[in-house]
Formats: sequence, structure tokens, C-alpha cells
Amino acid sequence: MSAYTIHVSGISDATTEQHLTDFFTFCGKITSVEYDRANHTATIHFEKPSAAKTALMLNGGTLDGAHLTITSDQEHHDKDDGAASGDHIDQADKPRAGIAAEYLARGYTLSDQILQRAIELDKQHGISNRFLSYIQSLDTKLGEKTLGPEKTISGKVQETLASATQQAKAVDEQKGITKTASDYYARALTSPFGQKVKAFYTSTSKQVLDIHEEARRIAETQKQSGTSTGPTATSTGVGSAAPPISPDVHTVATTPATAADPAAGTGKTAEAPTVV
Repeated sequence: MSAYTIHVSGISDATTEQHLTDFFTFCGKITSVEYDRANHTATIHFEKPSAAKTALMLNGGTLDGAHLTITSDQEHHDKDDGAASGDHIDQADKPRAGIAAEYLARGYTLSDQILQRAIELDKQHGISNRFLSYIQSLDTKLGEKTLGPEKTISGKVQETLASATQQAKAVDEQKGITKTASDYYARALTSPFGQKVKAFYTSTSKQVLDIHEEARRIAETQKQSGTSTGPTATSTGVGSAAPPISPDVHTVATTPATAADPAAGTGKTAEAPTVV
């Protein structure tokens, strides 16, 4: 059994084991869940320490109307496994701000406090080499396919908004990149805002509003590509393999929600300001 565990208490009567699994899958791969429904507690085991560390970031939030206390018996450290291999990146290797954006895009709500924690964790520990190499490799591969050797797609399509839109459309018509790309990052990098997307995931300098902006990009990309938002047993990340969520409404917040969050696209509320 994994040593990378967290303990959750104060769980709502309405929360099922599937709700817990759906929610914490955003943090990384779960190996097992021990749910004591009578005592409103659970122990969740993750495959990687970075996943457990991300889960602890959500301490003090709410799920199904109940405030969660999330603790661990040990300190979990990020483990950088070096460069990514292939075209896949594990959920646990992603920047915390990116994971927070995924939560928002899929209908959950996060408080400003939790979003700020995500930003601070990224600042303290940096972006993993595995994730950085994955994004850079993807950007270069797409650039070489569409623009020629030693070109990056994010750098080309960000010239100006008008010319970027035209360039991205031309690239699409000629190569069909965004139609065939099954990964969110590939579609985002070939969008008119490719450079901005790359900067969000490779820089630790960002604000809460930047997370909301990225959440809207994820939600819009999923909408355009027809990505399902229903539960999928084997999903692990955004794009073609997105973390599964229950069709019920689950929220993570530390203070009462006050503003509509268009990033979710579901009419739920979010406490953080909205970027127009």
C-alpha cells in the first residue's frame, strides 16, 4: 500500500466514495481509498508524493457543503523524475496552478485562498523538469510540423491577435493539427494565445486571475472538441484523458461563494473575481 497518504475528516453525509475519488483524482493517481462513512473520515493513498502534497493544498475547503480537514502523518516532497518520456504527462507532475485551473474548468469552485496556495507552491518548488520538457517538446514538435525546423508554434501564433487568428486557421487547414491533437496542451499551443498558454504553465509568476483565465481556455477547448464531462473510470488529466467528476455539484471553498464563475460553464458559483 502506498505511503503517500492523506487523511480527510469532516466529510458530508452526502459524499460517496466515488465523489471522493472523482475529487482527489485531480491531484494525481489514486491507488486506494478507505472510506469510513459512519465516522465521516477517509484515507486516500496516492501513487506519488507530489499528488499527496497537492491534496493537502485543499485543506479547509468544502465538498458537498461540508468543510474538509485534510492532513497527513508525514511531509510529502515533490520528486522530479527528470525529462518526460513520450507524449504523456502524469497529473501529479503538472503545476499546481494548472491543476487548480482544471478544477475550475470542470465545474468545481476554488476560493482565492486555495488558488493562492497553488501559486505559492509553484513558486516555492518550481515547475517540474518533467513537465517543462514535455511542454517544450510538444511546442517544438508542433512548430516543426507546421512552420519548419527550429520553430515553436506558440511563438509564431502570438504575433498579434488578428494575424495570430489567421495564422492558426491557416495552420489548421493545412495540417489539421488541432483537429487531430488529442491533448489539451497541443490544442492550446496552436490557438491564437499559444504563447500565453505556454507562459502560464512554464512560469511561476502568476496571479489568481491568471488561473481563472486558463480555466476558461480549458473549458472552451473542451466544449469545442466535445470532450465529455461525465465520469470516466480511466481518465487521468485534461484533454483526451480528463479527471472524472460526478454529475453532482461539488465545491471547494474556504469562504462563502459570491460571484459567478463562467469558467465552469455550469452556473455554479466561485468566490474569486471573474476575468472578462
